[in-house]
Amino acid sequence: MTNPFDWSQSGHAHRHLRIILPSILLALGLPLAAREKTRPNVLFIAIDDLNDYISPLDNHPGIQTPHFDRLARRSVTFTNAHCAAPACHPSRVAVMTGVHPTASGLYRNLFGSHGPRWRHESPALENAVVLSQHFRDHGYRSVGGGKIFHALQWTPGDSQNDPAAWDAYRGDPLDPISRDWPRPDFGGRSQDEGFIGRRPLSHFLFGAAPLELDPGQGDAAVVDWAAAEMKSAGVQPLFLAVGLFRPHIPFEVPQRWFDLYPPDQVRLPESPADDLADARSHERESWHEWVTVNDQWRHLMRGYLASISYVDHEVGRLLDALDASPIAGNTIVVLWADHGFHIGEKENWEKFALWEQTTRVPLFIHAPGVSLDGGRSPEPATLTDLYPTLCELAGLPVPPQCTGRSLVAQLKDPLAISDGIALTSYTFNRDQSPSHAVRDPRYRYIRYPDGFEELYDLEKDRGEFRNLAADPAHATVKAALAARLPVDAAPNRTVPRDSPYHRPDRSKGKKSEN
Repeated sequence: MTNPFDWSQSGHAHRHLRIILPSILLALGLPLAAREKTRPNVLFIAIDDLNDYISPLDNHPGIQTPHFDRLARRSVTFTNAHCAAPACHPSRVAVMTGVHPTASGLYRNLFGSHGPRWRHESPALENAVVLSQHFRDHGYRSVGGGKIFHALQWTPGDSQNDPAAWDAYRGDPLDPISRDWPRPDFGGRSQDEGFIGRRPLSHFLFGAAPLELDPGQGDAAVVDWAAAEMKSAGVQPLFLAVGLFRPHIPFEVPQRWFDLYPPDQVRLPESPADDLADARSHERESWHEWVTVNDQWRHLMRGYLASISYVDHEVGRLLDALDASPIAGNTIVVLWADHGFHIGEKENWEKFALWEQTTRVPLFIHAPGVSLDGGRSPEPATLTDLYPTLCELAGLPVPPQCTGRSLVAQLKDPLAISDGIALTSYTFNRDQSPSHAVRDPRYRYIRYPDGFEELYDLEKDRGEFRNLAADPAHATVKAALAARLPVDAAPNRTVPRDSPYHRPDRSKGKKSEN
């Protein structure tokens, strides 16, 4: 179908149209309010640490996510979507600015901020226009709630949000989630009681336990706020960003979600004993050792699955609220996760790696009158593609800072091919410069700063158990993917301690990334 908001032919014609259109409408007797009413609203949903276990991506047996299935039926599912960096802070800054880490140099989590310190972490981001700000500057009411920029429930006030990028934000934009999340009562027990060795992190943060939540707590509180925003939406078009924190650790949600997964029915991922023999170390094997020595793998998997079903329920509540709102028929819906997540795959936990389980993310986009809903696009996509995609759908100019490409062609025809690749970049603890992973429709190629290479055929080897980089039969494939690597990637950035947004007291003890 023709997109009535597709004014993206760009150049002078685009700018000229945006300048003269209000005058045309007024000349036709249409008030400014009528013009605003025709523009699409945006419901922009971000989920923390959600991997591809959900049922539309079909990567874990027995998962119960009916509302993700529901969303997939009413949107285009991007089955080959990947984060720009496998860590919260760089991934979220990349999405919200449209600037890939290879242009900004933000590859890792950088703690100890109180405000948009990322503007001082990278020269490329100093004057970057945040996505919500861009929509606000073009007539939208831009509001947000929950975790959009990096924040943690246990580090109140350590946030990279930019309050100036929003018309309004739920609660404190620089402490957006800590008040929503209580902790279980551990009865004064030591977190290492009864275990061999020390648990990773502290305060039971690497763990799983039932947690009873009041109606005004957890992600439900953010969804309640978002529902009220949609219900009260007026004539001015709305950009509504909703950040949901689970399934981020700790895996603490109400008992009803644990009950969906009886312990004896929880399946663990395939894990060959020699899985890392032909791969480069991710430097987090000690986490897996603690888990396996203490027989915690099934328990933690159960907690992660329970947390996914919990957030699936909240997504369903968001869709219900949208359907009951006055903006139901004219709202773009985008749902994305900031990166993938390992639950023991390749002896890794959390993220901070460049394999498929770390980089692959859920991505769903519905655009009224544009998207072929129910379709599935296998085209590689990087989350930095969201900024130009939303600009095209809403008829806004794309800021020159953006490094991604629009996905509108795949919304109209999910099988459309663009010869694109997905690029994910990260700097490991041992390195001073970034590693890069390239994903095409079939293969993943990784190159590390020391020259180590990995190549996987995802069509035949979904678990990435066999590194084909040294296989002569795959030399042509490897060379083609290696040619797509960035040749002038920005250097790795560190904390700017002279930034007015730096909080040195909050950066202590943050060596373990989360």
